[in-house]
Amino acid sequence: MRARVQPGDVGLPEVARRRTPGLRRQEVAQLAAVSIDWYIRLEQGRVGVPGAAVLDAVSQALVLSEAERHHLHLIARGEAPPARHVPAPASESLQTLLRSMPTTPAWILDFRFDVLAHNAAAVALFGTGFAVGGNTALPLFLEPASRDFQMDWTRIAREHVGNLRANLTRHPDDPRLQTLVGELRQKSPDFASWWDDQTVQERTNGTKRVLHPTAGVMTLRYDVLAVQDGSDQRLSVITPADAAAEDALRTIVSQHGGLRVVG
Repeated sequence: MRARVQPGDVGLPEVARRRTPGLRRQEVAQLAAVSIDWYIRLEQGRVGVPGAAVLDAVSQALVLSEAERHHLHLIARGEAPPARHVPAPASESLQTLLRSMPTTPAWILDFRFDVLAHNAAAVALFGTGFAVGGNTALPLFLEPASRDFQMDWTRIAREHVGNLRANLTRHPDDPRLQTLVGELRQKSPDFASWWDDQTVQERTNGTKRVLHPTAGVMTLRYDVLAVQDGSDQRLSVITPADAAAEDALRTIVSQHGGLRVVG
């Protein structure tokens, strides 16, 4: 399986000519966020019974098909893998709430920071890449443009790290959340450093500045409200912190074309 995957296929730099095609063991270990020694022992069948989350990380690193992923779990663990994560839908009442706020950016996240629903005002603010099924933590840490948009990037990013640690404490066996944390630790030195300092916090409210591509600098307030139905979902709402931001938000929402809820 390593031989069929080229470094460029998985975002690794192409290096000097190789003796054999495909990925080196070190590269698979790096992509899966495991040690090279552990990965070598996995190939040799000497690691006991590996966890489902780490096998999924290896599956992703090797670009396995669903059938191949299933086979890997069977030979490594003796059981079928957990079902692929499908974000739970936001409730009808929450989607109605989003529809009631045509000029207020609002969206629903689960504890993995996956977007479950949003209104058109949120897309007007964050751009068309802000979509149901996407994840808000990945672009924050892995896309350089996020540092330009989020003018208080360090504070906002550290809040995300603290929230993810708190969420992992509540859901320690969630494979999707484990994979997300592993990917961010591997690919973002900032995330890895802040994760290791053991910060835990619940992001609830605050003020931040953003640099919108057409509206310019806006000072915004954010509130994160827990959904009290046992789903561990969060309703996030953005409101203007001053009259200038209020005018700017109204303008970009109007230019975007009104309200549309996806869920």
